[in-house]
Amino acid sequence: MGARLRVVLDQLVSVVDADHADAAVGLAAGLVATAPSGCAVDAIVPTGATVPVAGIGDVRTLGMGRRELAAAWQLGIVPGVGGGLIHSPTLMAPLVRHDRVHDNDQTTVTVWDLRAWEAPETLSKGSVAWQRGMLRRAVRHADAVVVPSHAVAERLSELAKIGDRLRVIAGAPPQGFRAPGDASERRRALSLPDEYVVLTGSVSSLSDGFRGAVAAGLDAVVIDAPEGAEPRHADAAAAAGLPERRTHVRGALSVEDRAAVLDGASAYVATDAVAGWPWRAVEAMVLGVPVVAVSSGSHRDVIADGGMLVPAESIADAVAEATGGAADRLRVLACDRSRAFSWASSAERLWGLHADL
Repeated sequence: MGARLRVVLDQLVSVVDADHADAAVGLAAGLVATAPSGCAVDAIVPTGATVPVAGIGDVRTLGMGRRELAAAWQLGIVPGVGGGLIHSPTLMAPLVRHDRVHDNDQTTVTVWDLRAWEAPETLSKGSVAWQRGMLRRAVRHADAVVVPSHAVAERLSELAKIGDRLRVIAGAPPQGFRAPGDASERRRALSLPDEYVVLTGSVSSLSDGFRGAVAAGLDAVVIDAPEGAEPRHADAAAAAGLPERRTHVRGALSVEDRAAVLDGASAYVATDAVAGWPWRAVEAMVLGVPVVAVSSGSHRDVIADGGMLVPAESIADAVAEATGGAADRLRVLACDRSRAFSWASSAERLWGLHADL
């Protein structure tokens, strides 16, 4: 009988991080599609969850909700989980002592970004404490820790003693990510202008992006803004020379709305250098949107030649170039680079990781 890989799908009922939730489902579908002959994919879920992935085998439904499981697993209390091969697409994993050699029990986890260490002010205190606590458990009990880029691996190795258990497996865009047929209607519903650049980043780093919008003569649309951050963004834009009427701040959007917003953009600009998987940059590349990003390890690893990587002080000039004469070339480069990432490819590497263990 072949191996059964059990995937933790903890956000099917209560979504804590939409990107992580989409990634978990996408990876599970990829694991099913690429399962070696005789192998199967099972799921571990909190109470009340229905698994939306065709081809999943056994579903172990635990007797607690996601919030209660997070608290219990942080303490190493994992009743009802069982052993075998377990992978969590996040740090939410039943990390306890086990015997990989004699019982063939394996537990692997994923760390998508290092905000809890490098930019804790962008998260709640509870989230920072939980992530740091779960990483400490992973250091003690995980058979491998998966990260999405070599830059994250290098930085994480400085923060924790994981050694040769670190593995780099890239992420991917949401399954079927594309501009919706009603993209223009969605943009109108969001009260967006006809021409704009999309910005993401912390309030402190977005000034460079706002200056880029000014240099390009376009409005700026900020997405993924924290709730209540609109006044601070408007102040930062005004200080950079972009009037409030040309600054459009939006929070977390649905996948469809986000695709519509990115698809209508003249460029996508990432001003934040925090180590992690650049979710929006990859989505922009899928849609063929010119990408400008502050030069950082993660951006160099993932965007590579799919966009313009420049120092923070050069972002304004780069945005002007990306929305002008370089636009057509950057659109082609973005599309080409996006083809490097798929959940099927990531899943194949994860199967290989468990085979190596």
